[in-house]
This record gives sequence, structure tokens and C-alpha cells, in this order.
Amino acid sequence: MEPAVLRDDMVDSLEHESKRCVRSEALSVAMRDVPRHTFLDDDRGAYADKAFEQFGTRVLAPSTVGRLFELLDPSESDSVLVVGTGVGYTTAVAAEIVGSQNVQAIDINRKLVYEARSNLSAAGYDGVLVDCRDGADGFPEYAPYDRILVEAAAANPPQALLDQLTDDGFLVMPYGAHEQSLTVVDADGTVERHGTCAFAPLLVEGEQTGTVERNRTHREDREFAQRDAKRKRGWELDWIDWD
Repeated sequence: MEPAVLRDDMVDSLEHESKRCVRSEALSVAMRDVPRHTFLDDDRGAYADKAFEQFGTRVLAPSTVGRLFELLDPSESDSVLVVGTGVGYTTAVAAEIVGSQNVQAIDINRKLVYEARSNLSAAGYDGVLVDCRDGADGFPEYAPYDRILVEAAAANPPQALLDQLTDDGFLVMPYGAHEQSLTVVDADGTVERHGTCAFAPLLVEGEQTGTVERNRTHREDREFAQRDAKRKRGWELDWIDWD
């Protein structure tokens, strides 16, 4: 079956009242146009509503992508930063809505940066700039942003990202450690919660896939102190020695 037909079937199912993950016309059109199979090794399953593990990262299920973008609600010509671009699919959806030249994307994993660049170019979105950066630091050279999409969870919204928003801009991110919720956070730090979710943690330098594990990071120390934890909890990795 032609990929375009499979995309239409995928989006039709996401728009159905049983899911209602896609409601806006702009998102519907974008997800019908972006060739998801270009970003995945499994061409046959590319348009199923399921997540994939690829290159050490999770490619989000289409329904999750729909939830994120309904909250992000980008408009044409908005400036968008994608934190944790992975293989580039959600970045392509953003580019389809606002234009490739208006999208910047970062990932801490250099191999994923190369993969995202290749995939985006093959899919027709080579105008997107993808760089290797620590997600918590954002991409200040191209700030301010109307929208920031964070595809990884953190115990608190990174201040550097909030500082890179326009006055009326906001970011969408998975918020929390042990229990996560999808949230909209404005430049002042006001948080609105929109249901539960489960994402991998936002990594910092030294934690990315393929590197040598090291002692816990400053971010982890801060979370541990803030929560006055007495035992392992949250997203901390098994190798951390809390004693």
C-alpha cells in the first residue's frame, strides 16, 4: 500500500473520537504529509500507532506526537526549538507546520544528530538546523522562541529554556521524576498539567548513549536535595550509589 494512503489511515485513526489525539487542521495536514517511514528502519510498521526503539532512543508513537503538538499549538512562521530531536520525526512535523527555516533542533547524542540531519534531508526538510547540544542549555544563538518542545522529562523546567522564550511563548515538556505529566510552561514558569505520560529523562553531558557512566550529576544532586529523598526514586539510573 502506498505510504500516503497509510498516513491518511494513521491520521484518520488519531482523529477518531476514540482517540482524539489530533484535532487541529494544521497538525492533521502535517502528519498526513510527513513521510514517517523515512525516519524508521521498519517501513512496514511505520504508520502503526506504536513507539519504536532506534539508535538508542525512542521514536514516539503517532498518538504521543499528536498530544504534544496539540499542546504546542504552533502557528505558521513561529520560531520553534525541539529539544531531544532523536531521529527527527517530530522535528519534521514542526517544520511542516511553521516552515523548515523556523525550526532549530538539538540533541546531546552526536550520532542522533547525524541521523536526524540525514533523515530530515531525505524527507525534504533540510532547512532545519540540527546541532549537538545539552538540551538543558537550549540553543541561545537562535533565541527567542515562540515554542519549545522538550522530548525528555525533567524534575523542573530548565531555566535556560524559559529564558529563551518570547514574552508570550511557552514550552511543552514531560514534567516530573517518578510520576510524569505533560505540561505547558510559560516564560514566567507557570505550569499547566495535561495528563500523565512516560518519557526518558533529559540527559546532560556525560550521560548520553555510548559514553562511560560517571558519578551522579549536579542536576541529580539538586533533585535529590529538593525532594529530601531517603531512598532511590524517580528517574535516577541503577548505577547511582546513593549511599
